[in-house]
Amino acid sequence: QVRLVESGGGLVQAGGSLRLSCAASGRIFSIYVMGWYRQAPGKQRELVAVITSGGSTDYQDSVKGRFTISRDNAKNTVYLQMNSLKPEDTAVYYCNAEHRGLGVYSWGQGTQVTVSS
Repeated sequence: QVRLVESGGGLVQAGGSLRLSCAASGRIFSIYVMGWYRQAPGKQRELVAVITSGGSTDYQDSVKGRFTISRDNAKNTVYLQMNSLKPEDTAVYYCNAEHRGLGVYSWGQGTQVTVSS
């Protein structure tokens, strides 16, 4: 499995921005599908954004136009740029790495994002 370490969470006012980072171990990061998920208290974990090995992206409707997922394969890192943050974006954000052919499905430990109104 892949070791994932998230960073960049914190407390921000509504309308502000944060950039999350997720650093992955290993030498074949570029072939993984990387995703950012979030889990708010009392709610199920949900997909926020995903980026494929080819760089295609997809987003949850509620974050389209505000969040941007990107990856730097040379640094084994995936990012989530979050702009125009809203209180409802408050959650623990998790990084995920997946490669079905290799049986890879790994999670990071999570990073807390809190948006105050």
